[in-house]
Amino acid sequence: MDKRIFPLALGGLAIGTTEFVIMGLLPDVAHSLDISIPQAGHLISAYAFGVVVGAPILVAYAAKFPPKRILIFLMIASTLFNGLSALVNDYYTMMAVRFLSGLPHGAFFGVGAVVSSRLAKPGKQAQSIAMMFTGLTVANLAMVPFVTWLGHQLSWRYAFGVVALIGLLTLIFLKFLLPYMDSLRTTTLKDELEFFKTQKSWHIIAITAIGFGGLFAWFSYITPLMTTVSKFPTDFIAYIMILAGAGMVIGNFLGAIMADRMRPALAAAILLSAMILALVGVFFFSENKIASLILTFVCGVLSMAVGTPVNIIMLRSAKNSEMMAAAFMQAAFNVGNSIGALFGGIPLEFGLSYNYPSLVGAGLALTGFVLCLTFIRKYKPVI
Repeated sequence: MDKRIFPLALGGLAIGTTEFVIMGLLPDVAHSLDISIPQAGHLISAYAFGVVVGAPILVAYAAKFPPKRILIFLMIASTLFNGLSALVNDYYTMMAVRFLSGLPHGAFFGVGAVVSSRLAKPGKQAQSIAMMFTGLTVANLAMVPFVTWLGHQLSWRYAFGVVALIGLLTLIFLKFLLPYMDSLRTTTLKDELEFFKTQKSWHIIAITAIGFGGLFAWFSYITPLMTTVSKFPTDFIAYIMILAGAGMVIGNFLGAIMADRMRPALAAAILLSAMILALVGVFFFSENKIASLILTFVCGVLSMAVGTPVNIIMLRSAKNSEMMAAAFMQAAFNVGNSIGALFGGIPLEFGLSYNYPSLVGAGLALTGFVLCLTFIRKYKPVI
């Protein structure tokens, strides 16, 4: 890895940990705050909503500043609010703090994606962005399982304390390793927003938000799925998260390779079709422990693989507003997060089994796939 990108990857480790760890600790948080598991799932949606709100607004305001200064500011905010998440004692305050924790997320990755692409060698744009997202994949491979185990053994609050510590380390590396760059804004904010008046921009956003929602419908409830349907003991959840994280590491680079070697839109369509099959498999075969573990790994691969192709589609489509486009993409991913957690929880409210969220997810992924096919048909000469 280029040492200049390492601080961005470390920031991704902090952000990825705080985004995903609550999914492994959902029953613990629900018990501690005296709420139901579906209610605890709303904390996932609150964080995602913070990303959706924060990404375009913070980038619009901060784009006039050098990216190094922006990234340091965003990581300070992330570290502060994740530290506060470890101290909250009631549900509604936790909802507010998780929302605030999500505000810097999308802007950090949005700015970081553009910085990574500018630092990349010719023809290696997708792989450079994937390197930045390595922190996100390592979070799911190692850090999320570790803090999930720590949370089960001690308290879920320690998980957010660890995130705050990683945030502090990220600030140090941002200060000393990330090179100075002039402001990335090359046009006025008004001109940047012109692209988002087009059908093409919202077509890409819809593919991302709805398609990714399918995976989050599954992943948001992975802990109760594995303990109540697959019948794994609670202590085994950390190892299951490692398995999912290993899939994400592979998926991150798989998606980058596919995006560099074929049209990104075609790569996204292939991966979304695989996602549909995997989520249907989760619904039908989760009672079998071996099948459940295999599908967890496969879904982990697909969850990260589809990210890079759709990011490249957006960056190539928004030539004069790359940073705003990257921010909107992060918002779209987290709309998917919120949609998945929200709609995935609906069958549970009606007393259905914890394998039903994956069936909802398959429906969302199918919708994303259809949108991707229509995008290819409409914009084939371009993307």
